[in-house]
Amino acid sequence: MTGVHPETPALLEWLQGREGEMVELLQEIVLLESPSTVPETQGPVFDVLARELEPMDFEVRRLSGRETGGQLYARPRTREKGRPAQVIIGHVDTVWPVGTLETMPFLHDDQRVRGPGTFDMKGGLVQMLFALRALHELELEPPVTPVVFVNSDEEVGSFESENRVRHLARRAVRALVLEPGLEPVGKLKTSRRGGGRFEVRVTGKSAHTGLAPGEGASAIHELSHLIQALYQLSDLERGISINVGEIRGGTRPNVVASEASATVDVRVRTRADARWLEDQVGQIEERVRSTPGTSARIRGSVDRPPMEPTPRNRRLWHAAREVGQALGLELDEGMSGGGSDGNPTSLFTATLDGLGAVGDGAHALHEYLEVDRMPERAALLAGLLLLPELGEAQEDRARGGARQQVEQEQQEAGVGRTGVHEGEAGGRRT
Repeated sequence: MTGVHPETPALLEWLQGREGEMVELLQEIVLLESPSTVPETQGPVFDVLARELEPMDFEVRRLSGRETGGQLYARPRTREKGRPAQVIIGHVDTVWPVGTLETMPFLHDDQRVRGPGTFDMKGGLVQMLFALRALHELELEPPVTPVVFVNSDEEVGSFESENRVRHLARRAVRALVLEPGLEPVGKLKTSRRGGGRFEVRVTGKSAHTGLAPGEGASAIHELSHLIQALYQLSDLERGISINVGEIRGGTRPNVVASEASATVDVRVRTRADARWLEDQVGQIEERVRSTPGTSARIRGSVDRPPMEPTPRNRRLWHAAREVGQALGLELDEGMSGGGSDGNPTSLFTATLDGLGAVGDGAHALHEYLEVDRMPERAALLAGLLLLPELGEAQEDRARGGARQQVEQEQQEAGVGRTGVHEGEAGGRRT
């Protein structure tokens, strides 16, 4: 085995005896509704996380946001100097607006818990807290220092927090992401598609369709040709998908449209395909000129990189399987079509995603998690935290580049050499 700690099975036994406490804590934070779009609602959830972490000898810092509720950063107060770090990443924001509990209440029904944010991802946050509590109570010290980073804007693309996520990933030997498991069986997410958005804007010339139809240049007509050209870039076997999700344009049925626009969502499996797609989209406005008198402009990018099955990610997945075997768990893996904070961390360090709750219904009215899987998932996370370095750090240091580049990123991200400090972050919405 790859350094599985001999006390790993004891973690599951300890955690199974705290299942009821886990549900109680989950209820407390689910009742604190915290949508991404209402920053003031996220502070109370951070307060609960801090309350739970501080008795476990964690120093907790709150990092302010400009448009969001900010982030929480925690690390052990006492730690060995020079010891490598591993980062646990989660988020407190949900897609559910304030007031959702009135029609979608917290319910503990037999072995399932239902309610807004239970599965994505407040269940994962509770499992993290109990994993750390198990290590603390059983006096098991991880050989790699665990640090915790929880943001409040993941559901809207981590546009303020991504720079800090990237910085922490650069300094960590692995990243453990608390997004919910894949499919109802709870597969771990070992790869994710990347994605981005493009805005297509077409300008034409208006005219009355009855009095002077030949004097107009329809922006909508030109946009329709551009849309068809964009769809032709889809290649589902390669994992490249294009979706024109919004179209706007025109003023009245009897007026030739002088303006039209579309928003395009794109998904890719590899960074090579992301570069190829950006090149192809950039050429479309020159290649497709079907309507005289119109002009087109396309802007955008694939701004969330894919999480690819890199050698270091595969090494971490195989280690997780061994931890699972020590716990009597058979783990499976899968690819997610959506993105998470695991996408950018995978650029810099070994990343394993889907370590959160087991259940179903993320962003859906039937959202739920399986209660009896919470101790298992918490034990798995604790077992992963007890793993040694696995060689990731040596590999990353060899590939890491000059110290100056790291220092520049620290300044841009508002993150200091000894931890995270407050500052402006410049991440983008996806």
